[in-house]
Amino acid sequence: MGLMIQGCNNAPQPQSDIEDVSIQCGNVEFTESMNLNDEMVRKAGDSLTLTAAEQTDLFCDPKGVATNTSAPLLLTSVDNTKPFTFTVKVQPQFTENGTYSAGAILAFIDKNHWQKLCFEQDEDGYHRIVTVRTIDTSDDNNHERTDSTSVYLRLSSDTQVIGNYYSDDGENWHLVRIYKNEYPSTLHLSISAQSPKDKAHTCKFSDIRLEDRSVSDFRKGCM
Repeated sequence: MGLMIQGCNNAPQPQSDIEDVSIQCGNVEFTESMNLNDEMVRKAGDSLTLTAAEQTDLFCDPKGVATNTSAPLLLTSVDNTKPFTFTVKVQPQFTENGTYSAGAILAFIDKNHWQKLCFEQDEDGYHRIVTVRTIDTSDDNNHERTDSTSVYLRLSSDTQVIGNYYSDDGENWHLVRIYKNEYPSTLHLSISAQSPKDKAHTCKFSDIRLEDRSVSDFRKGCM
């Protein structure tokens, strides 16, 4: 399928270090990966499917007990001194046992410095928007519930702040979170899946778009 993951063998176990890849989807070329091998990613037309293995997550526990940075990521780099907007349709295959299973998009520097915007299953089996921001340790924020089977997720920066948004239909956007953009000049944007409790979790990513402008209104999230 032309995924061209470099340095990965045929074993199903995740890789621990960042690897070079070449995966084009939408107008984005993902050029690096983490915790990923060929068996975890599939490309079909203009969509990508990631399958996270059992007990995979991306969370730096503030108590230092349950830190887990094994979730698979596909990464593309952007110039963080310029505005950008990263938009992805995320369709997780939620299951009854999939507590905290999620599909996510991220702003990523390294395993200890990142922020993810997730479509996640909570402790009660509800599906909701979740954000986690990590500066050495992670916070954890549950947001709106939705009955949609897929959502659009969006990260946008005007170089000063980063806004987080979601939409059920790709047209009407809702603010989730805004914070100061203190990331370095080179930043990675990512898609990821996680499966902390289930045997595996598969998520489909489509309508992947990266634009060199910010949203027009940071309260509304529209272009």
